Amino acid sequence: MAGIDDVARAAGVSTATVSRALSGRGPVSTATRDRVLAAADRLGYVVSAAASSLATGRTRAVGVVVPFLDRWFFSTVLAGISDELVRRGFDITLYSVSSDPGERRRVFDDHLRRRRIDGVITIALELDAEESTSLRGLGVPIVAIAGPNPLLTTLTVDDLAVGRLATEHLLRLGHRRIAHIGADATTGAASTVPGLRRRGFVDSLAEVGVAEARVEPADFTIEGGSLAATRLLREREAPTALFAASDEMAIGAILAARELGLHVPEDVSVIGVDGHELGRWFGLTTVDQFARGQGERAAAAVLSELDGAQPAHGRGTLPFELVDRGSTAPPR
Repeated sequence: MAGIDDVARAAGVSTATVSRALSGRGPVSTATRDRVLAAADRLGYVVSAAASSLATGRTRAVGVVVPFLDRWFFSTVLAGISDELVRRGFDITLYSVSSDPGERRRVFDDHLRRRRIDGVITIALELDAEESTSLRGLGVPIVAIAGPNPLLTTLTVDDLAVGRLATEHLLRLGHRRIAHIGADATTGAASTVPGLRRRGFVDSLAEVGVAEARVEPADFTIEGGSLAATRLLREREAPTALFAASDEMAIGAILAARELGLHVPEDVSVIGVDGHELGRWFGLTTVDQFARGQGERAAAAVLSELDGAQPAHGRGTLPFELVDRGSTAPPR
């Protein structure tokens, strides 16, 4: 089996250069790194994780904590994280947490501490002060994607602006009977992602003098969006436009409209949020928040800090943009 000396000879460099090139730590030119990687691949050489950990004090693993694994946004962000980590030779250690207090304590107070990791990324988690303090006590770089986490470095889309952008798009088309499918005021705290999108909707309507801001709660799934839209569209004074806080709910709304014999956008306009790949097939107008890019940026931030960069305390803003695919139009 090939060793590091064999790779060094094949690439025409020192073993120290091979070590730096394969670990991603230390100065190595792009051309040299590519030559080392090609030689290692040709010889079938893989760095021993145990030996690397002993030598560097690193496990080359980043822990990722998520509330859901079966929803498009979370799986797409995870794919972006994986892309960036794999490029740098790091693995993912995945932790899924629910709202159960006992399970959350086990993850934050036990599992994360027991499994040695070099950094942590959380995705759209609402963390209490105790959980945030527990994470910071790990002594590793931590980056949160979305979620109200004032104690952590957070990368977030301006979800208040997202809610306003989607609503103002419908208002510009002439709609005034607009309903929002998302979090209601009792289940979605104002500082959460769903709560901020709802607030952007309510504020935008108020600014043009629309007193009633109808919000129909749903669970951010296609089925949940379909059920919510069905309730709304069966009303005598049905809305002429629906703003769903996720693309999956928006797709559910389009399917519900079809089942009721309505045409989108002639009878009802529908807009979502996310940039879900299915949106293209449904002709869905959406606010794309570039979910895969969010994961890549979070992973890059953790790895940058591991390489010695200063932690980027506070909040970093992530991009978003309106993508009009034709599911919205002026009301009849």
